[in-house]
Amino acid sequence: MPDAIELLKIRRSVKPREMSGPGPTAAELETILTIGARVPDHGKLTPWRFIVFEGDARARAGDVIARVFAKKNPSAPAADIEIEKRRLMDAPLVIAVVSFTRPHPKVPAWEQELSAGASAMNILTAATALGYGANWLTGWFAFDRDVLDGLGLKADEKLAGFIHIGTPAKPVEDRPRPALSDIVTRF
Repeated sequence: MPDAIELLKIRRSVKPREMSGPGPTAAELETILTIGARVPDHGKLTPWRFIVFEGDARARAGDVIARVFAKKNPSAPAADIEIEKRRLMDAPLVIAVVSFTRPHPKVPAWEQELSAGASAMNILTAATALGYGANWLTGWFAFDRDVLDGLGLKADEKLAGFIHIGTPAKPVEDRPRPALSDIVTRF
């Protein structure tokens, strides 16, 4: 296992289409989810939850996405509907991070939403630390209320994203990163 600082220096996203099996074991998944729950959470509100899609659940979720897409795009070719149906099928494991806010006198909604984002980032980092590739994605269906309802989200819940996790099928290349001189100022 790499040193924590080195891990953070090399972490990068892996495209789901560049992943294969195996995915995390049950024990590794529990570790990933436990780390996903260890994030800043002002007020101890736990303003997030997780939905795990593995095995046939990925296909069932794809059926929901494809049905909504077909209903909203009645002239869509069958090939486009099939693409929507396979949205969660590349990686062997997908974790949806669900975000919701609660009224609180000291913790604004924005902080609660950031906590969900921190949770997603911890999941990515934990998967990488265990040797897997991971990618945090959204897409049209992550913001479509009919899809969210079909996936079991409540009316007051949003999707922070889908975290795709699997074994990289090829060496992972880094992308250009911003120069610190371009993004850092001092007050």
